[in-house]
Amino acid sequence: MSVITAPTQPMTSPGAARTASLDERARQGLVAGVEALFSKQHDDGHWCAELEGDSILNSEYLLMKVILGQHHPDAPEGATARDLEQFEKMCEYMRRLQRADGTWGQYPGADADVSATVKAYFVLKIFGDDPNAPHMATAREAILARGGAEKINTFSMFYLACLGQVTWDACPAIPPEIALLPRWFPFHMDKVAAWTRTMILPLAICTALRPVRRIDPTFDIGELFIDERYRSRLSKPWDDTNLISWNNTFLVVDKALKVVNRLGLSPFRQSSLKQAEAWLLDRMRSETTDGLGAIFPPMVYIQVALQALGYERTHPVRVTAERELDRFIIEEPDHIRIQPCFSPVWDTGIALYAMTEAGLTVDDPRLARTCEWLCDREVKLTGDWVRNLRPADRDVRLGEDAAAWAFEYRNDWYPDVDDTAMIAKAMRRAIRGEGNDDAARSREPRVFDATERAIRWILAMQNDDGGWAAFDRTKDRPWMEAVPFADHNAMQDPSCPDITGRTIESLTTCGLPQNHPAIRKAVDYLWRTQHEDGWWPGRWGVNGVYGVWQAVGGLHAAGDANDPRLIKTLRWLRAAQNADGGFGETADSYIDRKWMGIGPSTASQTAWGATSMMYLVGARDKAVERAIQWLLDTQLNADAPAQSPFEMDVSGIAADEINWATDGKPPVRASHPIAEPAGAWREAWFTGTGFPKVFYLRYHLYRHYFPVMAIARFLNLRSKG
Repeated sequence: MSVITAPTQPMTSPGAARTASLDERARQGLVAGVEALFSKQHDDGHWCAELEGDSILNSEYLLMKVILGQHHPDAPEGATARDLEQFEKMCEYMRRLQRADGTWGQYPGADADVSATVKAYFVLKIFGDDPNAPHMATAREAILARGGAEKINTFSMFYLACLGQVTWDACPAIPPEIALLPRWFPFHMDKVAAWTRTMILPLAICTALRPVRRIDPTFDIGELFIDERYRSRLSKPWDDTNLISWNNTFLVVDKALKVVNRLGLSPFRQSSLKQAEAWLLDRMRSETTDGLGAIFPPMVYIQVALQALGYERTHPVRVTAERELDRFIIEEPDHIRIQPCFSPVWDTGIALYAMTEAGLTVDDPRLARTCEWLCDREVKLTGDWVRNLRPADRDVRLGEDAAAWAFEYRNDWYPDVDDTAMIAKAMRRAIRGEGNDDAARSREPRVFDATERAIRWILAMQNDDGGWAAFDRTKDRPWMEAVPFADHNAMQDPSCPDITGRTIESLTTCGLPQNHPAIRKAVDYLWRTQHEDGWWPGRWGVNGVYGVWQAVGGLHAAGDANDPRLIKTLRWLRAAQNADGGFGETADSYIDRKWMGIGPSTASQTAWGATSMMYLVGARDKAVERAIQWLLDTQLNADAPAQSPFEMDVSGIAADEINWATDGKPPVRASHPIAEPAGAWREAWFTGTGFPKVFYLRYHLYRHYFPVMAIARFLNLRSKG
């Protein structure tokens, strides 16, 4: 029976009246939430909302345009009046994101990010802002107070090198010869994360060819450097406490590589450039991907690399690369913001799961279309990941005996375990309903077959430690994080508890028994990665609240929810719950663990926290009721403004401790108005993680489908007593 149509339970006592009142409110809230979520569905059955990042998306896009000579009408590749209008709108959005102290940050409430602030200042100066204007002066003072432009990360330094603000010796050496290394070599393309592969090869081409676009001297940003020496040498510090550390080893290697490059001593330079170029062109084919890696950073870098290789702007490869990147642009009447990528498969899988939790199945034609859309998005290409499988699994072929999905509309080279697990379990639930797998098979054979084949691929991707990573079957190689160009904090892609927990649930949903060896091995991995206080870290969501939700969900699916080791997890959850009943966590927790589980309540994180507690204590616990109450109290009604900027006051959330709540900064403001229907939620905070400590995300559907999922589960459990 669908929980969104379940009748109200009779009230027999004052206590029961309060319970029935909450249940009735939850039913009403669920109906409104489901309809609000359906209102965001596309006609073909899928969901895809905005994926919001920080200011660097606008600043790096504009710096790329300057590097390519496309930033004004007299530049080599010119700029139209329309281009200039868009560039000004992008600058306007960056001005909106500047904080009162003159800086830009990675997420609302974050400390200043020097790299983001330097790039924003540089862009605004190039595009006409007076460096003596108050907003520019405060930005400059903030940069100098934090150590100067020499403190920016290496990926930002590449932009400065391309524009002559630093020499290429200030950037880490990334030799294109890495494209020729054999697989037995400690460093190999197959051993780094999928996103790193697509990022470092374009940069390797640039570090070898060293392109420089000379700009007007008035745009020079020498005023941002404290020590001019770091404009011509790497700023990564030497480790005096451990002379034989990986850090120092790679600094020595970096110096050696630069000497080799300067003296022209590499006999393989031309062949390696050709190999790197061929590798990239193969992974840019439009029939396989919507841009290199289908994500912003490599799609920017490749345009610079292609120009350095001599490709004209009119060349079909460059035309396609430019078009695919520009699809990320969201233009409003008064500003432009840029997304880092699209999230349609991810959004659709979670929305479908939430609808099944609310009792809906493919009997609803809207969900039938969803499953058809997902089946059409199944990846059929066997990509880089196959080389990392066990020999016995390397004959696996997607579209034949295995199935997988990627995060974006098309990214066939890089399907991932997280999306595949999400899609498989959501579709199996949608076709099974209250029946069994035999009924599901006969009901929707195409969908059922896809979920069966997904199990094959997921099992092949399990790591030796029992966990799952995102894009590859991998091993943890911590030494790689000391490579000078690894300061995006995600050089590799090891197992993580959140993906592992979701994958366990997917496998059991799709029919694997709880005692299956792969599941038991995954459970062991989760117990090994549990922290002493009971929490798990979140790699792809912020942070302990997300990690606990996924890990506990996996243990519950594996039949381990009564393990006494979860007592401390429950204790951690109870302590993390805010006084208002909600859950929240700032991404500061990635920097300092004292912030684990601490932050203003948000719709998405409250849903994660409430669901975690329901796995452990059911739906009649007072803490669970308080969390659901918070979701219902913050749900928008028909009287809410259809479109309005809003503020979220961070005062009162551990205000005696949390720096970003008490250092004089104003309340966090939404960077742009957001239209929401009745039954939806608002959320100004970033609760998604791209690269921990480096880049965070605000998924504009997280605040909708996760609360729907939590409220539906609450009602399901209550109806079962």
